[in-house]
Amino acid sequence: MDRLLTLEMFVAVAGEGGFAAAARKLGSSPPAVTRGIAALEARLGTGLFHRSTRAVVLTDAGAAFLGEARRILADLAGAERALRGVAAEPRGQLYLTAPVMFGRLHVLPVVSALLAEHRALTARMMLIDRNVRIVEEGIDVALRIGPLADSALKAVRIGAVRQMLVASPAYLARHGAPVAAADLSGHALIAMDGPRAGSEWQFAGRRLRLEARPRLVVNTVDAAMAAAEAGVGIANLLSYQVMDAVDAGRLIALLAAEQPRRCRCTCCSNRRAPRCRRCGCSSRR
Repeated sequence: MDRLLTLEMFVAVAGEGGFAAAARKLGSSPPAVTRGIAALEARLGTGLFHRSTRAVVLTDAGAAFLGEARRILADLAGAERALRGVAAEPRGQLYLTAPVMFGRLHVLPVVSALLAEHRALTARMMLIDRNVRIVEEGIDVALRIGPLADSALKAVRIGAVRQMLVASPAYLARHGAPVAAADLSGHALIAMDGPRAGSEWQFAGRRLRLEARPRLVVNTVDAAMAAAEAGVGIANLLSYQVMDAVDAGRLIALLAAEQPRRCRCTCCSNRRAPRCRRCGCSSRR
């Protein structure tokens, strides 16, 4: 019989004061426990219990051996817990990539908390506004914004953003605000290099080809926002990128007609405001 099992039986019989009670504790049968104790005694060459019809009592040898048996079982349980902990504890390097601004605003805080919780873990972040080759670069996690290409990689949706056209109050005071997507051809436009570059901007589920050439092309979100706030023109950005500037009034959201007619943002409760600065919708119901 297994040596560890017989030790567990011995400790259970000593603790419960009988074979039947020990069998119930171990989920076994009294005959199996009796055989296990007999095998242990034969292996040790000494009796461990005085048996009678009324009680089972440890012999002197059994009492001396009980402490050692408990220590052996406790050491084994501790070693198993330690091994499970090592297997469960994240360790090594986590390599991930995300767009620059989204990574700085939303991914970096999560990674910082992860590193604080798991001391054996390190992280490497590639913040870049272009799609990199995940497998070839050895990247573990990549955050993408927009439609995904067909791939065997596993993807999980974690949220949603939307396109927002914005301009500064000063620009709109000089040039007026477009009331339809077609009006953009008469405005100065700020475009970006990278995944969202090109002359096609999407509105209400359709794509519109812009005939006018952009007045300015930049390669970072920060530059596009700075140019828009400086009054250079109208920028096509994402909601998470511009929401703080819109809330602060530095930028105004445009083309409300291309968005849902009603919005649920709290600033629309101000009926005196002609237009909601957060999403560009009319506050008039």
